[in-house]
Formats: sequence, C-alpha cells, structure tokens
Amino acid sequence: MRIGITGTGSYIPSVVTKNEDFLEAEFFSNDGIAIAQENQTVIEKFQAITGISERRYAKPDYTTSKLGHLAAESAILDAGIDKEELDYIIFAHNFGDLTVGHTQGDTLPSLATRVKHLLDIQNPYCVAYDMIFGCPGWVEGIIQAKAFIKSGMAKKCLVIGGETLSRIIDEHDRDSMIFSDGAGAAIVEANPESVDILNHASVTYSNQEAFYLFFDKTYNAEGTSDSRYIKMHGRKIYEFACTHVPRAMADCLDKAGVSIDSVKKIFIHQANEKMDEAIINRFYRIYKKPVPENIMPMSIHKLCNSSVATIPTLFDLVRRGEMSEHDVQSGDVVIFASVGAGMNINAIVYRV
Repeated sequence: MRIGITGTGSYIPSVVTKNEDFLEAEFFSNDGIAIAQENQTVIEKFQAITGISERRYAKPDYTTSKLGHLAAESAILDAGIDKEELDYIIFAHNFGDLTVGHTQGDTLPSLATRVKHLLDIQNPYCVAYDMIFGCPGWVEGIIQAKAFIKSGMAKKCLVIGGETLSRIIDEHDRDSMIFSDGAGAAIVEANPESVDILNHASVTYSNQEAFYLFFDKTYNAEGTSDSRYIKMHGRKIYEFACTHVPRAMADCLDKAGVSIDSVKKIFIHQANEKMDEAIINRFYRIYKKPVPENIMPMSIHKLCNSSVATIPTLFDLVRRGEMSEHDVQSGDVVIFASVGAGMNINAIVYRV
C-alpha cells in the first residue's frame, strides 16, 4: 500500500519584523547582567550565525489554531477531498493557543478540536488530537498518520504544524530573535500513484539532553518572576544536532533501500542556517559524497524558526513553485528531517 501526501497548505503571517526592529531592545545574559555589546553588533553576529534577516509574527487576533485552520483549508482544497472524509486531525504544536501579552497556553479544548470546529466538520468519527513532540512534531504526525492508514484504522488524515512563538519569548533574551509564527498542513492518504512514505525513523534522547530547551523566567531581574518563557542552551543543541541528526537521516535512508544519489531535496527543520548546513555536510560525509548544489531549500532567512511549522510550510512553498530555485517533480525522492525539544529527532524518506 502506497501512503503519501496528496495535498499541502500553509499560512504565512503578515506582520514582518526585521532584525533592525531589535535595535532598541534591552538584552541581558542568563545571569541578569546587561549585554555589554551594542545591539547592532549583537544583531550582526546573530544574522551571521543563523542566516535570519526577518521573521513573521501573527496578527494579535490570530491564534495558533486559527493559523492551523487556514493552512488546513488550503491543504484540503489542494488534495481535492471532502473534509467530512477525514478520519484524523493531528495538530502538532508546543504551547497551545497564546494570547498577546500572556504566556499561559490554552489547550482546552485541543487545537485539533478547535480546527475541526472551525472547519465545521460534522462527522463525529473524525478524531482530533494534539501532538506534543517539540519541533519534529509535524513529521511525527505524518508518521502516525501513515500508521493509522497502514493498519486500516483510517483512510485520510490531516496533519498540521503550527506555532505563535512570538508570544512565548523573553524580549530580553537574544535568542528571542530566532523564533517566529506560522502554520503548515498536509493531507495523508493511501494513493495508488507514485507518492509514498518509503521509510521513517524517530529517536528520543532524554538523559543529559532532556532540558536543552526549557521554560524559565525572564533574564531581566526586574521582570515578573512567575512568568515563564521558552529558553534554550543553543551551543548544546547545535552540537547535539550536528552529531545525531546526520546519523538518523542515514539510518532512515539506508533502511529505505534508497541510494544517496537518488535524493533530490532535503527538507530540514529551519532552526539555524549554519547548523542545517553542518548537518547536511556531515550527512553526505557519511557516504563520502560532496553535497549536491541546491539540495536544501531554506526559508529561515525570511520566515525564521516557526518550530513545527517550518517543514510543512517549506514543503508547501516548494510544491507551489514559490521558491524560484527549487522544485519537486513526481517520483522525486526527498528527505524530511527535524530535531527539537525532548530531545527528539525524526526523519522520513518520501517519494513525491
């Protein structure tokens, strides 16, 4: 049975925030001491490492579930299916619906249930649930959708990845510049054509690595002590990802029985340009091959890191021909790979 993605959609928020918009920010280190460097220098170093020049934030009245709903509508239309035929809606996120000015996430009801409500699906047998798996959540949702379909429990699934990270960041933390908002979605179903999930792999490292991403108070000592924000040990994440992600990708590819030379594109979580480049270089080094030109589409420069939304958004943009240097054709083999909080890693080898 061939199981694959028959439709995609994404929602790119309309509010553009450029790096220079942080020139007046008050940045502190994690010990509460003001950063000595001028913000211009901080921002230039940030862009040199991450590749990020701007990011997208959602309008104040747009929640994560609203972004997911808009992406889902587009994916359903692209797949040409009846929404009432959906057996599962899987919504991957990390913080629920967030209100501007508040850091408490709202997950009651689940975001998947909210999307089902917004789509006005009447079928009670369309089961809606959320996936909390860090940045790799959307990829993991695709893996679960495949399992449901392969087992006969489902025929059509909607998998969404969405976040509004701009509402859970500490404005006094330099790392706040790396996060953004967005949503992407895909329809997964059994399909007799060429599309096919050839293999997948997931791993969790939770010993020393479990709290590389975590919740903590603001770096500003005068801030509210009971509010918590997303924090990360950036250097540790970088080293972890560069060590473990290439191996996970190679294991997945080898078990799929696909040659490295057959891979046309790699859609990797948009976390950090230098980190992603290092991961791809180490991946090809395993096979003693040079990195092919144009193998890795990148959206981080303009869309930043929207966590679970980065891969489905990027894949949708390429499928729709909105990234001029990249395309995918029927029969192409691509890889999805992600890493994030947990620490979780996953990969999919997929024939488009």
